[in-house]
Amino acid sequence: MSFLISPAYAEGAAAAPMDSGLFNIIFLLGFGLIFYFFMWRPQAKRAKEHKALIAGISKGDEVLTAGGILGKVVKTNDDYVVLEVSEGTELTFQKAHVAAALPKGTIKSI
Repeated sequence: MSFLISPAYAEGAAAAPMDSGLFNIIFLLGFGLIFYFFMWRPQAKRAKEHKALIAGISKGDEVLTAGGILGKVVKTNDDYVVLEVSEGTELTFQKAHVAAALPKGTIKSI
């Protein structure tokens, strides 16, 4: 029965495979660059802009909070800001919850 099955012989040396250690290093470096440019760098930029926004808040500014409340700054101290949301109604917020500074006159136009 062995005459029906032909023997398989190797035809010389095969090409050497790529070094897996080098491939892993290149893969990790590529992954690190993607992580840096698409996640860490934009987030650091947003955090820096928010820190500058919070440092620049002063009396009379119109701001939007993270909860969506519009108000005019009445008082500020190191950690808190007091907003006038309507005539005679003042609310106290942490400065970190201020999301954006609005142009003057925005509240009156709404």
